[in-house]
Amino acid sequence: MFGISGTEFVVLAVLTFFVIGPERMPEYVRQIKELIKTVRRMAFDARDEFKDTLGDATLNEINWRQYDPRQYDPRVIVREAFAEDDAERAREAKERSEVNKPAASNLNRLPRGAYAPYDTEAT
Repeated sequence: MFGISGTEFVVLAVLTFFVIGPERMPEYVRQIKELIKTVRRMAFDARDEFKDTLGDATLNEINWRQYDPRQYDPRVIVREAFAEDDAERAREAKERSEVNKPAASNLNRLPRGAYAPYDTEAT
């Protein structure tokens, strides 16, 4: 526990006994006992409140991977945002080209070497 071996724990207990003194030891032991009870009660209350908040869902039914902060890499988020912007711009450009496209019925392909007829009366 806490990286302390059995002999180290005994040495710490003996040192604590001599530092605190035998007349105040029962009072400190009682305080530590009450502290442990309080912390334990708070832990159980927090667990029960957590279960009440979840409702019928058990802890095993929750997809904990979606709450993993490691999946939110800022580089990926920025890259995806730029990709969405590029896709949106391409879609808008395609829509603009569709709107500005001349009607196919008005287009007549001239034979090779032929010139487009000009209205000579207007000049």
